[in-house]
Amino acid sequence: MNDGRSPADIARQLADLREQHRDLDLAIEGLWHAPVRDELAITRLKKRKLQLKDSISRLESSLIPDEPA
Repeated sequence: MNDGRSPADIARQLADLREQHRDLDLAIEGLWHAPVRDELAITRLKKRKLQLKDSISRLESSLIPDEPA
């Protein structure tokens, strides 16, 4: 179910999503240790991070070939 994309295209997209996920980790960490903690911003970033994780999981699953029944 990779909608016609090549494994190389999916791998590039995975790398991009993983980089975004790491960047969100750093942003959340920075906000967590800020003198004035912005809980709403942290919550939003964590939600986006979970969305990225779901996207990464779906793409990784699309790279696994279907096994015949």
